[in-house]
Amino acid sequence: MIEVKETVTRRQQKEFLDFPNKLYKDCPYYVPPLYLDERKIFNSDYIYYDTSEAVYFNAYKDGVMAGRISGILQLSSNEKWGQKRVRFIRFDVIDDFEVAEALFDAVEKWAKSKGMEEVVGPLGFSDLEREGLLIEGFDQMSSFEEAYNFDYYGPFIERLGYAKEVDWVESQVRYPKDQESVDEIRKMADFVCRRYKLHLGEAKSGKEFLAKYKEGFFDILDRSYENVYGTVPFTDKMKKLLIDNFNLIIDQNHACVILDENEKVIAMGICFPDISEAMRTAGGRLTPLALIRALRAIRNAKVLGLGLIGVDPEWANRGVSIIIANELVRMLSNPHLEYADTNLNLEDNAAILNLWKRFDARQNKRRRSYVKKIV
Repeated sequence: MIEVKETVTRRQQKEFLDFPNKLYKDCPYYVPPLYLDERKIFNSDYIYYDTSEAVYFNAYKDGVMAGRISGILQLSSNEKWGQKRVRFIRFDVIDDFEVAEALFDAVEKWAKSKGMEEVVGPLGFSDLEREGLLIEGFDQMSSFEEAYNFDYYGPFIERLGYAKEVDWVESQVRYPKDQESVDEIRKMADFVCRRYKLHLGEAKSGKEFLAKYKEGFFDILDRSYENVYGTVPFTDKMKKLLIDNFNLIIDQNHACVILDENEKVIAMGICFPDISEAMRTAGGRLTPLALIRALRAIRNAKVLGLGLIGVDPEWANRGVSIIIANELVRMLSNPHLEYADTNLNLEDNAAILNLWKRFDARQNKRRRSYVKKIV
């Protein structure tokens, strides 16, 4: 017998949070999110509840936890895009279609009770969260920024009437194969800087970098991501959360801002050391040993995650991205670094995908957002 219950009690909340680690305990590619962050979703003052409502469901088969899912009514997103949608996220399930069906039925009924017309996802409260369902690259280690799922998830969702809305692709970007490519990128970057009187911002530490450029940084994010799929406006609480998280791991050597002649930020790129292995080993819990491993991974990074790249729309067609590419070449010239993980790039984002062609790049994953009309 399959039973779906709204996650209300502390025990149910713990089951909801613990289920993925149990489901993927023998999977070498799964990287859990930070448990301390995940459990905040059950706090009444969670930063996103100013602009959203959410519901959480556990599924039990014969009394044993067998799946989970969350529905999100992102009010600011619906207002921005003129939609009546509920997002689904944190969907995990055993290899049993009937359990998946019961979970989605619960979310769809909740969405209808809110007067919504579509269910879409996997999408979180904002694009700062993990999003997209893995549909290619099941034999690849997940990054800390993105989720992993088994290969039967997609077929289950499609059997339930969901269809592709967008795909994202992910690539491993390595140092260019030949010196000619390196020289070409550098020359083009120098030319763009001279032509438009641009220069790179300077900082002696990650904290100084954030202190000097965070205001321009958020302005660029708001403007460059305004029309990007699934994005929502930044609130002050979201900005604070982002800065607090960045303060923990940002290194000025893995970040760049491009300034105009008036010292205004017109573009930026931020990379983060990958801590996937440390979090996988610790099951997402920041124990003292896990913290030591994470700090070691940050200091001796072998992989960088391309966290955020943004260009002021007024500068988007002036070749500014080549300056960011040149900075990435600089970062990857470190002999200890193996590659940079692009994380999610929309498959129709020709500008960013063409940029990676200047490197030794290999696409290794694909993710999908699904949509279904429910009325």
